[in-house]
Amino acid sequence: MKRCGNALLLICGCICQFTSSELRAQPYPAKPVRVVIPATPGSNTDIFFRIIAPKMGAMLGQQFVADYRAGAGGVIGAANTIRSAPDGYTIAMIAAGFVMNPAIYKKLPYDPVRDITPLGLVADVPAGLVVHPSMPARDVRQLIALARARPGEINYASAGIGTVSHLAGELFNLLAHVQTVHIPYKSTAPAVIDLLAGHIFVSFPSIPSIIEHARAGRLRMLAQTGSARSGTLPDVPTMQEAGVPGYSVNSGFGLIGPAGLPHAMVEQINTALVKAIQDPATRKTLADNGADPLGSTPEEHDAFIKSEVAKWMKVAREAKIKQE
Repeated sequence: MKRCGNALLLICGCICQFTSSELRAQPYPAKPVRVVIPATPGSNTDIFFRIIAPKMGAMLGQQFVADYRAGAGGVIGAANTIRSAPDGYTIAMIAAGFVMNPAIYKKLPYDPVRDITPLGLVADVPAGLVVHPSMPARDVRQLIALARARPGEINYASAGIGTVSHLAGELFNLLAHVQTVHIPYKSTAPAVIDLLAGHIFVSFPSIPSIIEHARAGRLRMLAQTGSARSGTLPDVPTMQEAGVPGYSVNSGFGLIGPAGLPHAMVEQINTALVKAIQDPATRKTLADNGADPLGSTPEEHDAFIKSEVAKWMKVAREAKIKQE
């Protein structure tokens, strides 16, 4: 009986080993790809993933399945991805928080440059500098003049400490040489509600969250924060055009994998990503959701991450942002 048991274990072991070897021998991907979403369902990260996933899946012959790991400004999801095996079956869709978190947190459970494999940028969602209509400033230069005349008196709202809208405001303070006061909210929605009510007068929310209010005249958009004008609002000037040289805030969404991902897999994923974004229907859907489609190479994505991490670390130091 004991011999039978041992023989059965040996057979099972051989079968498992054969199955594992067979899976490795198959062309990638041989099974569905798990995509960690370090945010909640319905977030921009989730929306953009759902736009590109079906086309990427069709091109590679496997499903791209969302795995939601929200929390700590995206740190939980990023850490989960980075700790995964570099086999191509766990990747993540990241947002701007990934490159901003090193400026906010003293200790991260990973290095945002060394511990990842960039796979390509998906889209950028520009933010807008908006004010309540009761503000006398009609453009950015007038707002700067007003802020300089009233240092420490003008507040700006953000979606929370370490968010794009927070650091966009601090960069404005530094480059425009003004002293506006940061008022953090728990998310974008309550910040916009108070902005509409006139309790707060300035903010830097994502354009999709306030575009209809701006079109209806409930808010006044003075500029957009990207380095180039957004296709969503081509008539709205950039901050640089409006009078703040060197100002640029990008909210790049992209795909990453753990460090050490084989080059052949990186090329396959990136090719599928770029082709998905080049599809006219995909581009239109991204634009309809307030995003500017990108579709970069892994090398361009790598350079973007490195430059953005360095940039926001410098902003945090100069603005004396207390790290958590």
